[in-house]
Amino acid sequence: MTTKRSTRAGSAPAYEVRKSPVHGNGVFALRTIAPGERIIEYRGERITWDEATERAAQAGGPVNHTFYFSLADGRVIDGGRRGNDARWINHACSPNCEAFEDEGRVYIHAMREIEPGEELNYNYALIYDERHTPALKKLFACRCGTEGCTGTMLAPKRRTKRRGGDGAATA
Repeated sequence: MTTKRSTRAGSAPAYEVRKSPVHGNGVFALRTIAPGERIIEYRGERITWDEATERAAQAGGPVNHTFYFSLADGRVIDGGRRGNDARWINHACSPNCEAFEDEGRVYIHAMREIEPGEELNYNYALIYDERHTPALKKLFACRCGTEGCTGTMLAPKRRTKRRGGDGAATA
């Protein structure tokens, strides 16, 4: 699968989709992409979180092993349905892109200059409320190979201090 796309009218295509050494398909720069440049919008069907959970269960996998992108309003973009090439952008612990939500739309922007041939990536920072067991971490293993790789696509568990207690943190 190789798909070429352009983000600006009249310009050279910014990227193409092809096989990735990181995982499955990936998105690769075809030209230099400037820092801050909007590369692509993450598109797909907008559904509720309950629908996303149900679809993941029907597919036999954890909810975060899909093309889902959570929105601030609690809905989800399902890039697996009516999605575009953005769904093929892989995770990296030290990414070259980041995702921004603007009025319910998600855009992928370059964090730094990206050279032709470089794979585009962003940090998924998947939030998973359950305990981060070794088995769960294995399910969400990271193979990005970037400097500072944490070995997982999961966001670190947030710890909050108890009020008036001994100061112990809880997950």
